Order: sequence, then C-alpha cells, then structure tokens
Amino acid sequence: MTETIKTDALIIGAGPVGLFAVFELGLLDIKCHLIDILPKIGGQCAELYPEKPIYDIPGFPVVTGQGLIDNLMKQIEPFGPTFHLGQMVESLESIGSAQAPLFRVTTDAGAVFEAKTVLIAAGGGSFQPKKPPIAGIDDYEGKSVFYAVRKMEEFRDRTILIVGGGDSALDWTLNLQPIAKRVILMHRRDEFRAAPHSVDQMRSLVADGKMDLILGQVMALKGEHGQLEAATIRAADNTTIDVACDRLLPFFGLTMKLGPIADWGLNLAENLIPVDTEKFETNVPGIFAIGDINAYPGKLKLILSGFHEGALAAQKVHRYVYPEKRLLFQYTTSSSSLQKKLGVA
Repeated sequence: MTETIKTDALIIGAGPVGLFAVFELGLLDIKCHLIDILPKIGGQCAELYPEKPIYDIPGFPVVTGQGLIDNLMKQIEPFGPTFHLGQMVESLESIGSAQAPLFRVTTDAGAVFEAKTVLIAAGGGSFQPKKPPIAGIDDYEGKSVFYAVRKMEEFRDRTILIVGGGDSALDWTLNLQPIAKRVILMHRRDEFRAAPHSVDQMRSLVADGKMDLILGQVMALKGEHGQLEAATIRAADNTTIDVACDRLLPFFGLTMKLGPIADWGLNLAENLIPVDTEKFETNVPGIFAIGDINAYPGKLKLILSGFHEGALAAQKVHRYVYPEKRLLFQYTTSSSSLQKKLGVA
C-alpha cells in the first residue's frame, strides 16, 4: 500500500515561479512538496533555453535560464523542499471544505499526497513544439533538426537555418551567430513579431554580410540518415532554391495542453485558469494558480510577474495552513527570525 505524503502545500511545476513560491512559503513556515512532469528541475528555463540570456530579472543585468534556476535552488535550500520529478498529476480530489481545504492528489507514478493547499505553477501546462508541415522531418529530429537549443556549443561551426519571426527565432539568431559558421534566418514575410531591438540587430548583421535573411518557406529537407545537407525553399517570388545547411531550428511556437488539470473543476478560459489579483486563488478555495498558466486583466507573461503572484498567494496559503495564527508581514531585512531561517542571522 502506497504511503500518503502529507504536506502544507503541494506545488505543481518546478520552474522558476514554482521554485520562488517555495521561498515565499518557507518564510511563513509552510512546508512544500513539488511535482513536475520533467525529469529535472527548472521547467522551460532548463528544458528549452538553459543557455539563453534573460534580461528582465531584477538584480541581474543578464542571467541564463539555467543560471536563474541554479540561483533559485540556492535561495530555497534552507527550506528543504522535496521534489517528485518525472511524474504527472493524474487526479485531484477535494476532501476538505471551503474553510479548511484538503486535497488528495495522485500521480501517474503512484504517489499519493494529502495537501492543505495546491499551487499550480505549471507554466502553460505541458508544452509541445509546433512542427513545420515537412514530409519526413521526423527522420531528422534530434540529429540535425531541433526545436530548442539546450547547449549552444553543439551548434558551433555549423551552418544553421533558423525559421520563424518571433522572439525565439530572433534571440537564437543573435546568440548563435557569433559561434556558427553561418546563420540563415528565414521568415515568410519581411515583418517580425520579435522585439524591435532584436530585429534592428538582425538587420544590421545582414547589412554587414555577417548572416543571411531569406523570405520564404521550407518545402523539403535533403540529406541521408537524418543528417541534413540542404533545405528546399520556396522563395517569396515562388521560385524554388536549395539552401545548404546542416542544422535546422524551426520556431513555430508551442502547443499548450492542460492535460488532467482540465478535469479538476477549475474555471478555464482558453486553456488558462482565471484567478483574482489579491491572492491568485482559483474558483476552488485552496487551489492557486501562479505564472503563465493563470489569467487576469492586465496579465503579463513574465517570470517576474509570477514571482509577485507567488508572494501574494503565500499570504492566503498561510491563513489555510495556520488558521489560528495572525500573520504579520515583516521585511526579511528587519526580522531576526526570518534571517535565522535563511541562515544569515
């Protein structure tokens, strides 16, 4: 018989927002367990762009995705969270009341939890790259066609064809250009959805002859045994050309799927979970949604927004976990008890 794991808070998602929630909850003496479908900690930061620079984290002029996760892990170390990786939540059952929530949660690995509160920090749910409609592309995937850059060094001295017009395509164009043999960016039209500064940088590199920009669409891939040699392109003038390349990075966005979350009795809006902006609680008392998976007026899908949401959610979680205790907000710089928890007193 599987032993039930009891915890104050169960966090679903071990990305940056879930990790910072551990810190905010830990300051309030709230114990956490975390579940993540990925086999490692870090969510999309670690899985999709571990070496990609991030520029809008307060206090860090620039930090990589993996660097941010490493720092967050150091920050929460004093609170000793327990991670359950490579598992997906299969069911969530409310066995408490609105005033005293209690949830029984099971995973596909057979783990069973009883949690006083649940914080959903699962980004956009599970995410899968949108694949370009190219015949036979499966044969190249993981060998010379990739949907994410996990180690930049693997692209050194390669001729890389990057396809897309959004931030991911432009960001990787700019980051890989210095180490690649040649970078070719291709988009269907000469208008981009990426940050204007990135577009300006790209156009400057093209003007200086340091990279190429092609308007068109990939129609076919050439090469044997999964090793790409060229991509057949239909250009904007409807002519067909072969572009030599040995790596293809298509950035067509991600398909978000909520999976079992959709069956938990939560209100949903276009695959997102509506919350209030006072405590980021869902329509089910005791269940919170923080980070990219939630929705509210004025929502910005930024990591720093998720940090703010986790801090406010922790205040309401405390009321459920310690209903008899009055919570007095204290700054970490002025509270000796908080500093002691952090090991700096």
